[in-house]
Amino acid sequence: MKRFYLTAAIAAATLALPALPALAQTSEITIGITTTTTGPGAALGIPERNALEFVPKEIGGVPLKVIVLDDGGDPTTATTNARRFVTESKADIIMGSALTPPTIAVSNVANEAGIPHFGLAPFPITPERMKWSVAMPQPIPIVGKVLYDHMKSKGVKTLGYIGYSDSYGDLWFNDLKAQAVPMGMTIVDEERFARPDTSVTGQVLKLVAANPDAILVGASGTAAALPQTELRERGYQGLIYQTHGAASMDFIRIAGKAAEGVLMASGPVMDPEDQPDEAATKKPGLALNSAYEGKYGPNSRSQFAGHSYDAFEILKRVIPTALKTAKPGTPEFREAIRQALLSEKELAASQGVYNFTEKDRYGLDERSRILLTVKNGKYTLVK
Repeated sequence: MKRFYLTAAIAAATLALPALPALAQTSEITIGITTTTTGPGAALGIPERNALEFVPKEIGGVPLKVIVLDDGGDPTTATTNARRFVTESKADIIMGSALTPPTIAVSNVANEAGIPHFGLAPFPITPERMKWSVAMPQPIPIVGKVLYDHMKSKGVKTLGYIGYSDSYGDLWFNDLKAQAVPMGMTIVDEERFARPDTSVTGQVLKLVAANPDAILVGASGTAAALPQTELRERGYQGLIYQTHGAASMDFIRIAGKAAEGVLMASGPVMDPEDQPDEAATKKPGLALNSAYEGKYGPNSRSQFAGHSYDAFEILKRVIPTALKTAKPGTPEFREAIRQALLSEKELAASQGVYNFTEKDRYGLDERSRILLTVKNGKYTLVK
């Protein structure tokens, strides 16, 4: 299990600043993050970890102690990491993970312990997870709608589906049934594959035989390129749609020519340059991409980097409110964070504008998604 520490060094800076309240001088806010930096989900977790280099080291005059552990995409390991944050680190806030199954596991631990939890992957927020968890990625129904609207505009009548054989794949297939079918589309074939699979030939042959007008791929990270490539190699000529779980430059790198013409939902962080100046997501999106691509090279921007970056954008608004009533390291502070997530509104970040409520733990609207395609090896906005 890998450890990655980010701690604020404020001694020198303190000499040049006015004296801070005793709370800020003697306290720190501990944030435990479990993400997926090894294994099949590393293409999601590594950008989430990298983005932590560009987040604040202190908020409200209080230093942040950020502890990052790798869970390899395994729910059991994610559970262990989360429990360590609770018992050993006495975390004020927990984040993670990069994939849906381990995010569910982390949410369960956080809600048992009464610690605010920021999910970094889409996950079902059931009543038992609703009090302490919020999700940073766009909710699937909002992202799905932009895909289904495009399908309808192109006259799609029949649909095929291929997705993960886990909770992420289930979330997308259930949404496809809930939204696309009432719009007049018929699902003619459903196929599944496991995240570690290296071949989907059998599933793709069935889809090609069914010959739907369009196919939705319910996968994430680099694995989303596997059915994309296989479908084109097997001669499928219809429209292929990908979810926001695939929105990265790695997808284009791995799928190669097969990526051309794909239709992919994404958060606005993938293209802040084309947003109007008044868009609340433009400034944070440009800031993240400038820093990220400045270090990791041109076109290295990532949907997933936005998830962890945006969690800290929200904390910049929430923590100062919580500090007015409670001290870090206490149950009262954790409750103050939870309450501030509900009281603070229009929380602008790179991936959307968040307005959390007791019932809506995603807190996002249509400002949180765009539609992309790939032309000449680059993402371009579908207008």
